[in-house]
Amino acid sequence: MPSSSAHEVRAEALLQRLKALDRPVVQFTLDGQPARALLGDTVMTAILTQGAQLRTHEFSQLPRAGFCLMGACQDCWVRLADGRSIRACQSLLEPGMVICTNGAQRRPGP
Repeated sequence: MPSSSAHEVRAEALLQRLKALDRPVVQFTLDGQPARALLGDTVMTAILTQGAQLRTHEFSQLPRAGFCLMGACQDCWVRLADGRSIRACQSLLEPGMVICTNGAQRRPGP
């Protein structure tokens, strides 16, 4: 289970938060586990401050971490609990979001 603070550095996280630590904490669910990020984070930032990969590729099952960071490469799609797919690099995290990053459990694209 993630720590009680979204500000703590996680050794296994791909991204380490260095600034803007005074923003409110947002709780969400990541692959069935409770997680925390900061208000104003993109979904990609929220995921990559929790662990070493953004998602698992749905065909190769290899780890992915996004690529272009502007919504053009199609590499950051993640699925929400309601079935929608979103681009993690362009979508802001919302409180209570339930995100699935396992490629075997989601369809690619929109």
